[in-house]
Amino acid sequence: MTGETRQNNIFTPVRTKFIISSVSHFVTHKKKFREMSTSYKTLGKKPRPSDCPPFTLKEVKASIPSHCFERSTFKSSCYLLVNLSAMLILCNISCYIDHPMLPKLVSSLLWPVYWITQGCVCTGLWVLAHECGHYAFSESKVVCDAVGLVLHTALLVPYHSWRLSHAKHHRSTNDMDHDEVFVPNTKAELNERKVEPLSVLSTIVSLIKTLLLGWPGYLSLHVSGRKYHTHTDHFNPKSPLFTEKDYFDIILSDIALFIWIGFLVYLGYVQGFLWLVKVYVIPYLIVNFWLVLITDLQHTDAAVPHYRGKHRSWIKGALCTIDRDYGLLNHIFHHIGDTHIAHHLFSHMPHYHAVEATNHIKNFLGKYYYKDETPIFKAIWQNERFCRYVDNVGEVLWFKHD
Repeated sequence: MTGETRQNNIFTPVRTKFIISSVSHFVTHKKKFREMSTSYKTLGKKPRPSDCPPFTLKEVKASIPSHCFERSTFKSSCYLLVNLSAMLILCNISCYIDHPMLPKLVSSLLWPVYWITQGCVCTGLWVLAHECGHYAFSESKVVCDAVGLVLHTALLVPYHSWRLSHAKHHRSTNDMDHDEVFVPNTKAELNERKVEPLSVLSTIVSLIKTLLLGWPGYLSLHVSGRKYHTHTDHFNPKSPLFTEKDYFDIILSDIALFIWIGFLVYLGYVQGFLWLVKVYVIPYLIVNFWLVLITDLQHTDAAVPHYRGKHRSWIKGALCTIDRDYGLLNHIFHHIGDTHIAHHLFSHMPHYHAVEATNHIKNFLGKYYYKDETPIFKAIWQNERFCRYVDNVGEVLWFKHD
């Protein structure tokens, strides 16, 4: 045996051990990285139960006082009157913001106060219109549809079109294949679009785009909705969102919007388009901001799963919603954010009973009730940064990030 051969034989076991150790370290590191990319682990959250709950919807309903399900046209109308009065008072005040007697600095400070306040008040009107879409405003469907059509049209929403797609969302909440809104991207979809991991700057840009343009994008392009693999919107009666029997309702919603937009153009022509932007358009954008933020936070959280196939059931989907605290805005927004689980379980329940019902529901549901205490703006940042995609395959899916 030559010296060179002897030397190779001596070091071969050492080299082999080194290679095995390196491969083992790489596999372990890759596994840990893959586990850390699961968003609830990164954020230190406990994942929500994904098993079948040991109770029925009927049993949940029995835990709530029966009066919580009573709908009062009078009571709902009182809330509407208060909301409309606040909106009209703010509109009237806005007429004096640019008064010559006021210093320009004061006027420039008062406009943002008006925009934010009016945006919040009109978000409350949006919620009442949403209640009409669920027929929770009144026992009368005619009253609900009439009020809902007027309110939603004034906020540039096609009432019946949204009502119909929203009902489908309630039937298929957190179903990857059938839900109509906030359907997560899969990793393959992000790769196909060559979406890079978000930096701090790109996260900010993405949030601004989502919060200001997300709602018009959803109505006109079905952004974040179910993948129909064809153009889908809320204005075409032949959109895959709708059936033939919905045709008249979609056309009615479109006509109402056309009339309202014509009226807005007329107001802009008479009063000036800058006036229209300051009094109507900017508060409208703030309504869109709150609408997207609230609904995103109701349905997106690192601790909440999505489902495919047999693992998904209606009640599991309804329990995948999230309650959050908006402080004073809970009252202005008619508790749409802090009682959303109750709303998904019983969408016909009016908002003025939802807080009481939620107190009973969370006692009954136990670990199946979820309220996230993360501050609102921190939560929306975490959602955008860490709830990036789910796996391409599987029946119980959790948000992941790169």
